[in-house]
Amino acid sequence: MRCCDIIGLVKKERDRMLFDIPIWKVVVDAYFVWVLVIFLVKFIISNKKMLNIAISFLFVYVIAYVANLLDLLVSGPILAYLAQWMPVLMIVIMAPDIRRSLEIVWKADARNDILVMGSERTKICVVDAAIYLSSQKIGALMTIEKHNTLDQYSERAIMMNSEVSKEVLINIFTPNTPLHDGAVIIRGDSILCAGAYFVLSDNENFDKTMGSRHRAGLGISEITDSMTIIVSEETGHISIAIEGIMLKINDRDKLMEYVNMFMK
Repeated sequence: MRCCDIIGLVKKERDRMLFDIPIWKVVVDAYFVWVLVIFLVKFIISNKKMLNIAISFLFVYVIAYVANLLDLLVSGPILAYLAQWMPVLMIVIMAPDIRRSLEIVWKADARNDILVMGSERTKICVVDAAIYLSSQKIGALMTIEKHNTLDQYSERAIMMNSEVSKEVLINIFTPNTPLHDGAVIIRGDSILCAGAYFVLSDNENFDKTMGSRHRAGLGISEITDSMTIIVSEETGHISIAIEGIMLKINDRDKLMEYVNMFMK
């Protein structure tokens, strides 16, 4: 039997096996591959540092392939060895960023079915409390929940479920009281909890003079769609963190405008 006849028989047998596969298996297989690809894409683009690392790794794999194709004597084996161990190096070196990216991907899907935003009274109470705390140079961290649930942070904090009021917020952040450290999480017209702690942002472009309170506010804004109002204990300045951006706002009307836009 000639070689071309053998190849033809192999192709026919392969095609026959493909047509023998049940259609439901093909659909399920394609769906699993699609889910995996979507997850990997979201995982990579969720963190700028992860995206840069992924591009760098892809570049190394490309030049390793080219070196192997050209059969280069020195760079070929070195690049092949590097490409083999790069996934391990990525896990070891980028462990914090991998955790953050996984959290971002997970939280992007962990959304409340019903959006509950605060009333006009709640907005005024939050803004008035921030302005008063600012005037007294009392540090504060108030996070307003939107779609992404903050339950994983509230579960490790002090649950309150109390009505939002200026007096309660001021009392929580008064120095030397049990709850003044950490953040208050506001859901709708209720103070869900106090003393919540968030993952600190490691944004390299972040102002190095800012403390852990600001880094915490920026960190939670990077992984959820919440808005956080931060009052500096050192200067009394008010900042808001939203969508991974920090804005300094010391005017009451401007702060109310942002709160209104967020909580509409």
